[in-house]
Amino acid sequence: MTAPLPTRRDEAWRYADLKALETVWSQLEGPEQINVPAGETISRQIAELPIIDGVGMVDLDVTIGDKATFILHVLAHNADYGRIQVKATLGNGSHFELGGAILGSGKQTLEIVTETIHAEPNATSNQVVRSVLADKATGSFLGKINVARHAQKTDAAQSVKAMLLDRGATANAKPELEIFADDVKCAHGATVGELDKQALFYLASRGLPPAQAKKLMLQAFIADAFVSLDVDAARDVIEGKALEVLEGLS
Repeated sequence: MTAPLPTRRDEAWRYADLKALETVWSQLEGPEQINVPAGETISRQIAELPIIDGVGMVDLDVTIGDKATFILHVLAHNADYGRIQVKATLGNGSHFELGGAILGSGKQTLEIVTETIHAEPNATSNQVVRSVLADKATGSFLGKINVARHAQKTDAAQSVKAMLLDRGATANAKPELEIFADDVKCAHGATVGELDKQALFYLASRGLPPAQAKKLMLQAFIADAFVSLDVDAARDVIEGKALEVLEGLS
C-alpha cells in the first residue's frame, strides 16, 4: 500500500514541491535499506538523480554497525523537483560522513534532507552541504541530529552554505538538534550569501577575466562538499559533473 502523500504540516517536507511529487508518488518505492556491518566501511556516490516525469528522488535508510563507517557524497541538480533523503542510525563508535552539493537554476526545487540518529555512545557524524542557486531556483537543506540519552561522547557537526547568483533564487537551511545526553559535542552552522565582490576584484586585478574569476570561486566553494571523498577516481567523477553543471549556472 502506498504511503499517504506528505503535507506541509510535516516539517521534513516544508519546502518540497508537493504538486510535482503528487504526480509520481504512487510510482516511488520505499527507502533503500543499507546495512554497514560492524567494523566495515561503505562509500557511496550519487552524481545524478533517477528521474520520473521531472521528479528525482533518492531515499536511503542506513544502519551503521559498531565501529563502522558510511560515507555518502551526493549531487542534486538534474530534476525539476529533486530530493535526497537520508536516515542514518549510528552504532557504538561508528561514523557517518555526508558531502552534498545542490546546483539549481530556472524554477528548480532541490533539497537534501537528513535525519542522523546517534543511538549509541562514541559515534561521530559530519555533514557538509554547499548550494549554488541561480534564476528562481530553490535549494534547501533540512538536517536533524538526534542524540539518545545514553549516547555519551557523541561528536556531530553540520556545515551548510549557500551561494545565490541571482536575487530571485532562494536558499533554505534548517539544522535541528535534539540532544538527550549531556557529554556530547554538537555544532552546526548555516550561511547564505553572494560571491565576494572584493575577491572577484582581486582576481580581476591579477589579470583573470571576470567570468573565469567567478568560475574559480564557485569551483572552490563546491569543492568543500567533496573534500572527504578520498578515492581520486570517484571524486573526479562527481566533481566533474558538478563543474559541468556550474558552467551552465555561471
